[in-house]
Amino acid sequence: MNPALRLFVSLQVATAALLFSACQSRGPQGIQQTNVAAAAVQAEAPGDYYIGRRYYKPQYKFWGYVRRPGQPWSTSQLVMVNEHQKLAPDREQNLLGSDNGSEYKLYGAFSPDKVYEPASNGFYPEFILRNYELVSRNPPPIFSSQTNAAAKAKLRPLTIERPL
Repeated sequence: MNPALRLFVSLQVATAALLFSACQSRGPQGIQQTNVAAAAVQAEAPGDYYIGRRYYKPQYKFWGYVRRPGQPWSTSQLVMVNEHQKLAPDREQNLLGSDNGSEYKLYGAFSPDKVYEPASNGFYPEFILRNYELVSRNPPPIFSSQTNAAAKAKLRPLTIERPL
């Protein structure tokens, strides 16, 4: 075999092996992060509170996702927060959206009302916030775009993600 051709084939094989190993290392990491998130959810104590994940998108006015403790994120609801009793954490600090991705223990209740959000042209449940506690500024990922490069690449500014 021609030495130049042998070198070319060797480089192709080495590149393929490198790419294959890189793909394998990303897959299990995403799976591991998802397993960590699921374990954290299962470890939550039952009680009269909710778990909220701030989901800030500058174009929209919803607050984020809210679910019951111990329930998977796939059961969460994207909500509008009623701040008549208590301001949301970022608004309380006068830093709108600064807590994007943070997780909170929320105290309050859902009202029977749905609230119109004009940018998405959708109606969302209203959560009446009474109080909150910060759980984590960097919680485990709940969106596929947080663990999957292809999903992140497809993400557009106006896309509203759903938790896994």
